[in-house]
Amino acid sequence: MKASLITAGALAFCCAVSAYASETIRYTIIMGTGSVAGKQIVERNDSGQIKVHFTFKDNGRGPDLDEVIQLAGDGTMSQYTVTGASTMGAKVDDHFSLAGKQAEWHSTSEHGSKTVSSNAFYLPMNSTFEIASLSITALAKRSDNALPLLPSGTLSQRKVDEVVVKHQGKTQRVQLLAQTGIGFTPQFFWATTGKSPRLFASIYPGYMSLIEDGWQSNAAELAKHQSLASDKLLKDLAARIQHPMKGLTVVRNARVFDSESAQLGAPSDVYVLRGKITQVLPAGSPVAGADNEIDAAGRIMLPGLFDMHGHVDRWSGGLNLSVGVTSVRDMGNANSEMQKMIDEIATNQLLSPQLIPAGFLEGSSPYASQNGFVIKDLVEAKHAVDWYAEHGYPQLKIYNSFPHAMVADIVAYAHSRGMRVSGHIPAFMRAQEAVEQGYDEIQHINQVLLNFLVTPTTDTRTLDRFQLPADKVAGLDFDSKEVQDFIKLLQERHVSIDATLATFDFIKQRDGDMAAPYADIAEHMPPDVKRSFSVGQMDIPDEATAKLHLASYNKMVEFVGRMYRAGIPLVAGTDALPGFTLQSELALYVQAGLTPAQALQVATINGARYSHALAERGSISVGKLADLVLVDGDPTQNIADIRKVALVITRGQLIYPTEIDKEFGIVPFVQNPPQMKAIAAPVAAATGGSAVPARFGMDQKE
Repeated sequence: MKASLITAGALAFCCAVSAYASETIRYTIIMGTGSVAGKQIVERNDSGQIKVHFTFKDNGRGPDLDEVIQLAGDGTMSQYTVTGASTMGAKVDDHFSLAGKQAEWHSTSEHGSKTVSSNAFYLPMNSTFEIASLSITALAKRSDNALPLLPSGTLSQRKVDEVVVKHQGKTQRVQLLAQTGIGFTPQFFWATTGKSPRLFASIYPGYMSLIEDGWQSNAAELAKHQSLASDKLLKDLAARIQHPMKGLTVVRNARVFDSESAQLGAPSDVYVLRGKITQVLPAGSPVAGADNEIDAAGRIMLPGLFDMHGHVDRWSGGLNLSVGVTSVRDMGNANSEMQKMIDEIATNQLLSPQLIPAGFLEGSSPYASQNGFVIKDLVEAKHAVDWYAEHGYPQLKIYNSFPHAMVADIVAYAHSRGMRVSGHIPAFMRAQEAVEQGYDEIQHINQVLLNFLVTPTTDTRTLDRFQLPADKVAGLDFDSKEVQDFIKLLQERHVSIDATLATFDFIKQRDGDMAAPYADIAEHMPPDVKRSFSVGQMDIPDEATAKLHLASYNKMVEFVGRMYRAGIPLVAGTDALPGFTLQSELALYVQAGLTPAQALQVATINGARYSHALAERGSISVGKLADLVLVDGDPTQNIADIRKVALVITRGQLIYPTEIDKEFGIVPFVQNPPQMKAIAAPVAAATGGSAVPARFGMDQKE
């Protein structure tokens, strides 16, 4: 859900400027495919008032926001208001005021006040890019490079690059700034130079660019420079967090989870060499020639977890690895970015799980998502499939605007190239038809249940794909012949389901309520991330609507359990906050009726089975990759213990989640993780002093 990049949290910055001048600054939002998807218009007057209009639409959704900002005499913000609608249509109505030293704020999700002793600035949860612009100016004027934020936190920035941009004979120098203190990772902005810098562009390489009008031709060059700057930071992060496992390592006394039987085995010693499992022996077996050891001390060892529905970026790897996700199936990305990430992972330059790319295939329309290939006809669609097959993609994902009349042909063609096919159900089509035409898997529980809610004229490229299930699933009779026949079809065709239940919690969440999937981790998160968990995404205007949406959501969970008991294979995907959302997805599978061990089976061996990776991943077996996770507690009995990840091994690297937590501003979930220790070399024989056989000695005589 890339559109979430410019909703709550990601645009949350606030500060000040120093001089008031009347001007209008216009920005255009350009997708990676070159299409225009939105705009931002900033009107400043000489009284210090700023009015902003912002709109962005991608994939049939996006925010529409209007801000009014009043700057005080010293350039700080004394009044702030934002109104409009968020990405999923929730009402946005956020206000802030500062009178003297008393700050007050209220929005649809929170109310607060605070006495401030110095210039502190409110952090709105839904805002435009103009707020980032004000923060750039304010930080440039602070000698300590530290901007206190309200309700809490501190923002800082540093320059990492500088470029001269050109347009019709004009030139200007712009600087790349990295801001830290918001979210988990640095946020990059291009700014003007001088005493009062402001936002020039905000770029998400491979996805979209917001850039000042007239300078759009420079976006690609700025993205290149930004990627290079990001590369260096990411390489440094990978070098700090990844600990190479040199030589043979034995992990002693681990209780191994057998993902094939969903059973917990006896304590074992697991041997790892060059990233692969070489032996699994009973605990306490004699050790011959190991270089290192890790004492698991009876902890449970799981195969590395699979997130089967990610949309990864180059900064999300740490969040996945910290919770034991060692494989992510990416379900839609910029093709160039995906290839770059795969190359970096292969050389250990990027902190990341293994990536399993699914080729994204969309049809051209005003609602089209601008990822992968956006096609107009069958010839272009087949060319896209060829490109994905040649680049080793094991799966194709079809999206909302793909022409439904072409589904059967392109599914058959992808199958002929050895690829699985899954996706959303294209508009004006039912899930039953997609399955009958060869779909191997369906993404999202709403796409499954829309089968019973749509008519031939329902346009599911709009927010109706969320609104209809929220309003109507509560009234579905799962025992009806129509529903039972569909379940039978899924079972007979062996269609797997990627339900992403945790993601769809948003259909029942009201503003101000903590999102249920993140309630157990909220206190561990950075302050602004914790706040974002209480921001509603859908418009739920009254108690009756809230009860209806809750009933619909509970029936979605129930339906997943029904499918599982009918023999329909499940995979565990997220499409939301990396890493932590998978833990919540497994808890929801348990709520649906699976045992904790069965949920773990879904997240391990099913992930490997339905991503063409079973030969090397998914179970703890000799010859397979050593993707291993040590967990405190017993998640086979209490699925909540899956949050207690103590140690991760993948790609021949040792990963300590506690180190990632420190880098990302997270309070650790585990204390005192097991450490890798060198095993002392055997003592040399008394007669020679050298452990080298005599026949290799320099004094050997024939």
